[in-house]
Amino acid sequence: MPPSRPESPVERPSKALREDARVGASFLRRHGWSLALLFAGLLLPLWGFAELADEVREGEGFPFDQPILLAASQMANSGFDQLFLFFSAIGYQYGVVPADIILVLGLALRRRYRESVFVAAATGGSGLLNIVAKQAFARERPSLWESIAPEHNFSFPSGHAMGSMTLAAMLILLAWPTRWRWPVVAAMAVFVPMVGLSRVYLGVHYPSDILAGWAAALVWTVGVYLLVFRWDGRPWRSAARGRE
Repeated sequence: MPPSRPESPVERPSKALREDARVGASFLRRHGWSLALLFAGLLLPLWGFAELADEVREGEGFPFDQPILLAASQMANSGFDQLFLFFSAIGYQYGVVPADIILVLGLALRRRYRESVFVAAATGGSGLLNIVAKQAFARERPSLWESIAPEHNFSFPSGHAMGSMTLAAMLILLAWPTRWRWPVVAAMAVFVPMVGLSRVYLGVHYPSDILAGWAAALVWTVGVYLLVFRWDGRPWRSAARGRE
């Protein structure tokens, strides 16, 4: 058998690049979903929240806040009070909070412990993060008119926006490997904006409070998901895997 021909200086880098491309393609096949989730659900919202928080900390207003609030106040003449009071109520204490508790308990009873831990950590951490952020930024609520559902704590970021987005992100992430993904996405695509709009309509939040709440909730929930499921995991694996 003739001896193999030694690689030339030109062939060696070419072979290394082909091997590197093969390894990269294999990595993307295994971790592409996690990388996309990291970028869309963690890095972009983190940047958005940082930008909003920086302006609030410096006491500078947002040019879109007051015009949107004034436009929302004009809607009050159209008889939307009960609709937005309903979405405001279910956006936190009468909807989101009970749903979070039911999810944690229901998943634990089904012995889906990893999913239950994900929900508990996401919801608990989101609530704590909101309390700390409100105290840290101490932004006063809008006072353009007297609200029919006044609030008396700080404004930034919106707790309703964070709670509803946390619930939506959790449900979508848990439902994604299942046939329920698109019904859940469709339902949350209505629920989350309506909760946010209700808070602006009621005059208790600036639009920037809502955007910051959504961004913070996405960052936290996606971060917890990636941590709990260890980058390459997925919900709804075998029961044995769920008990790890």
